[in-house]
Amino acid sequence: MARILGIDPGSRITGYGIVDSRGGIMDFVVCGVIRTSATQSFAYRLNEIFEGLNEVIQTHQPAVAAVEEVFLATNPRSALKLGHARGVAVVAAMQNGLAVHDYSARAIKRAVVGYGQATKEQVQHMVQVLLRLTGKPSVDAADALAVAICHANHLQGVL
Repeated sequence: MARILGIDPGSRITGYGIVDSRGGIMDFVVCGVIRTSATQSFAYRLNEIFEGLNEVIQTHQPAVAAVEEVFLATNPRSALKLGHARGVAVVAAMQNGLAVHDYSARAIKRAVVGYGQATKEQVQHMVQVLLRLTGKPSVDAADALAVAICHANHLQGVL
């Protein structure tokens, strides 16, 4: 069995989701978001992401982490902030001894929905179906669970 942490990095909201994968069967463990303080400095918000992910990792003990790659944003400033948040997520995982695997948004959507241009709502729905959840996780938590599902599929040789 592999316990996989999926991370959807963001400078305001970072989603996380953990699934257990064994023999092609996935079970939901936990998901949520780390919301940063909008009134604080950017450096402080990065530290909030780092501390939040540390807590998630230490509480749930995943074996591996998967992180969404930074996409090319139309706003260079936004892309830089997203890159910083992603870097903090990678360092949090590495500092806790986790190997980190990177997946593009297109690969994640293809793994979960079957279509690389899927909408956030389609990803959210398929995550709910694939993990047999009674309710819909928030969009950011669903994206993080989708990253974890993508890695689980990769481990099974589905991709």
